[in-house]
Amino acid sequence: MKYIFALFFMIHFTQDKTVLFDFEEGCNISDWRVTNDTVMGGISSSQIYLNDSENGVFSGLVSTENNGGFAMTRKPLLVNLNDSAKFVELRVKGDNKNYQLRIKSQRNQRYWHIQTFKTSDSWEIIKLSLKDFYASFRGYRLDIDNFNANKIEEIAILIGNKKNEKFKLEIDYISVY
Repeated sequence: MKYIFALFFMIHFTQDKTVLFDFEEGCNISDWRVTNDTVMGGISSSQIYLNDSENGVFSGLVSTENNGGFAMTRKPLLVNLNDSAKFVELRVKGDNKNYQLRIKSQRNQRYWHIQTFKTSDSWEIIKLSLKDFYASFRGYRLDIDNFNANKIEEIAILIGNKKNEKFKLEIDYISVY
């Protein structure tokens, strides 16, 4: 059994990971922006902050009133992906709700490549295949290829489960490998 664990450890931790963002003491979260459904008349509210445990916290209230129903936090960046990059990994502690991780290969493109993930109320590592991120614009799936770019210029986390709900997602890091 210990050999299986050692093999898992070697495979998992020797892969060439590129950190997209690591919430840690002294990190600058001022580039993270909040975009809620208020941009279209909704009344949802959210925030992102660094907590005492040095983790990012994306929290708030989603409301479906006034045709609303989403909250999002996003961050511009520029990460060139190597040819072996296959996965995005998040270490999160959630609230048993579904969230979307969103990526853009160009900041000025109007659509996102998205993938939904479910959280639990314990710390966990979520692993999402880059090839499974599909193109979406305003909630509609587009007839565009799944993500296959060699860079990421913006990342986002969105909650929009078509119901009124409070939410809280604690984030340790987001990386790609």
